[in-house]
Amino acid sequence: MQPVLETRTPDDFSLWPVAVDTSSRFTALSGNLTSAEVGTALMFIVRCNDIDPDPGVGDDRPPRPADPLASFLHGLLTFDDLFASGGLRVVDGSTGVTLLPGCCSGLEDWRGVYAVLDGAGSPFLGHDPDPVVDRSGESVRLVVDFEQSDSPVIELSAAELRRLLDGVGRDLAAFLALAAAWARLHLPDHAEPVIEALARVLGVPANGGTRQAS
Repeated sequence: MQPVLETRTPDDFSLWPVAVDTSSRFTALSGNLTSAEVGTALMFIVRCNDIDPDPGVGDDRPPRPADPLASFLHGLLTFDDLFASGGLRVVDGSTGVTLLPGCCSGLEDWRGVYAVLDGAGSPFLGHDPDPVVDRSGESVRLVVDFEQSDSPVIELSAAELRRLLDGVGRDLAAFLALAAAWARLHLPDHAEPVIEALARVLGVPANGGTRQAS
């Protein structure tokens, strides 16, 4: 189980260094990314929230600043509810079955899967495909696409699901530490608010990680 961000090859982006070739649709977030991969991940998280303030719908955020960098970061630093397209990718090593986030799934909601362990229903994991997490007693079924009657399924125990989710939290904390060091190097004038916003969207503590991006 990995926390993944939906990414693609950046086009004409020059505000900070990014990876020039993103061949996979999803990028797994961890403490093992290169500096350019961290920059790419941050770019896509910022883009997910790069929306103009709209007072007509009660959006009372301040207007965009004129500076290009501050303008691009504006949504990330002013939205209360942040979004990062992605979610959880789960691969069954014995069968090869893979569960991926559906459309409109947000990585910021990954902790909602813990609620399944407390008896709640499956959280929204996106659509087209429609992944579902279903618990029965101490068994959990990860359905790749609930809309398909013959959908592949990953079966595991509730204890194993909790262990995997705890691992996701560690991966995201390691990525945040890496991204914090990256932000202090590449975005020194905006680093602390960017780190705080990343912590909120990733659902992990902003502990001021110091690991260096390599």
